[in-house]
Amino acid sequence: MKRIKLHWQILIALVLGIVYGLLSGEKEVGYISWMGEIFLRALKMVIIPLILSSIISGVANVGTAENLGRLGLKTIGYYILTSMMAIITGLVLVNIFKPGVGADLGFSKVVEGIDLTRDSFGQTLIKIIPENIFIAFTESKMLSIIFFSILFGFFITRTKEHSRKLLTGFFDSVFDVMMKITMFVIRFTPFGVFGIVAKQVNEAGDILELAKSMGIYMLCVLSGLAIHGSVTLPLLLRFIGRVNPLQHFRAVSTPLLTAFSTSSSSATLPLTMEAVEHNSGVSGKITSFTLPLGATINMDGTALYECVAAMFIAQAYGIEMGILQQAIIVMTALLASIGAAGIPMAGLVMISVILSAVGLPLEGVGLILAVDRILDMFRTSINVWSDTCGATIIARSEGEKLKV
Repeated sequence: MKRIKLHWQILIALVLGIVYGLLSGEKEVGYISWMGEIFLRALKMVIIPLILSSIISGVANVGTAENLGRLGLKTIGYYILTSMMAIITGLVLVNIFKPGVGADLGFSKVVEGIDLTRDSFGQTLIKIIPENIFIAFTESKMLSIIFFSILFGFFITRTKEHSRKLLTGFFDSVFDVMMKITMFVIRFTPFGVFGIVAKQVNEAGDILELAKSMGIYMLCVLSGLAIHGSVTLPLLLRFIGRVNPLQHFRAVSTPLLTAFSTSSSSATLPLTMEAVEHNSGVSGKITSFTLPLGATINMDGTALYECVAAMFIAQAYGIEMGILQQAIIVMTALLASIGAAGIPMAGLVMISVILSAVGLPLEGVGLILAVDRILDMFRTSINVWSDTCGATIIARSEGEKLKV
């Protein structure tokens, strides 16, 4: 018998959760809400070791002296620039549309336990550097953990060859194991969605208001992705890369469609490299460096989605996010998107990182998961589109003659 794909399982669980939550009382919902609680606990369990191993592994493998030359600086500079532009686009839209504001989504009971104290901007920057990294681990201080991981990975590349190979291999292996554990947890997403959604719907005041808010949330994400993919990146191609955006889009249409259908930038990588090299005319030297690196750390669509999702959840909780808190979301979304794996639903783990960084509980993830698979297809396409644009722009900056 053919197995139902995970995104269909999640959709079925979502519908069942809504129906169960509407037709059941608080006591009946209590019989199944434990599934959501266990799922969230398992998700919290993998966040820190996954982030630690993925960032250390990524930086250690990328940050060699050879790769941190002129080409590396151009590539990383482009990835940071486009990711920031994507995040800011999402932030502007979510502040304009405010999808979570005024919606009774049943979060009032949870918000009472949230610490709403705010540090100054200077204190926030200081606290990024942990006094004790083990305390940062136990208290889930995500910015400190990310900072330490980047630092640790970078200085692995500065050790002797024996130590470098040993530590890089170790963290590569840890990351591989954590990915398998994470994928195991994700397999139980339908049960988690069923338990979380049933509880939230049962506590929500108006199911129509819930649907309306989720619709506006999706509109924010899709509008942001559309603006970034059809305006921002083509403008960079035209004016910085001096490339015809439409011709380049046609050249890489196959990997974009593959990314849309698989929701995996890593699985699409061979097709992306072939299309950029043979159809757009970028040299093998550029494609072999920029595209694998891009599939690892350049996640424009994911970064935009994470920012909008975190702001939506904050709005749904009725928490006012000041400039500082929004700046933390932007910073964490950028760093978390760099650490995101190129697999389906990697954004699920990353949004958990951002929520932890700004002190929001993970219960709101249940609603985000309901539409995550649909948005995942679009944001992965934007991730790959940005990678191809980057390779083309960098090739032009190196004086290469292209076919587009």
